Amino acid sequence: MHNYDEPVYLISVVAKMLSIHPQTLRQYEREGLIVPSRTDGRIRLYSQRDVDKIKTILRLTRDLGVNLAGVDIILRMKEKISQLEYQVEELNMEVMKYKYSAKSDTSSTKQLTQKSDIYELTLLDEERKKYDEFSEYEASDETEEMFEEKQKSIKKKTRRK
Repeated sequence: MHNYDEPVYLISVVAKMLSIHPQTLRQYEREGLIVPSRTDGRIRLYSQRDVDKIKTILRLTRDLGVNLAGVDIILRMKEKISQLEYQVEELNMEVMKYKYSAKSDTSSTKQLTQKSDIYELTLLDEERKKYDEFSEYEASDETEEMFEEKQKSIKKKTRRK
């Protein structure tokens, strides 16, 4: 059995498997939706991961009526979500490590709290930038004050530690 990422299928085989024209696969490649591997002779080879991605593209275009630009955005968002899920899992593992490795060690707890506060501050800053960039209307004074209060409280917590 082949590895999921191992390029083994020729363009003609993939086209027959998915009942599409090889030119459609070339178009997806031109659009940057898929990137098949190439042999030294420049022959396209597709992995099972590529085939599954093409199936997703076909489902989006045929069944849901999404155009190729929309497919590109959806695929990028799916990738970003996967990356963020991985980061969340790593952070959860780190929390568990601190939680169980040093129940009585307060310095570990302080380090974790400090990391959490810095992470929260970073998220607030990122949200603020997004708000400033994409907002079509100005924030109310109340919202502005709430944001600044939260930012100050986190900075104070971080300085104390």
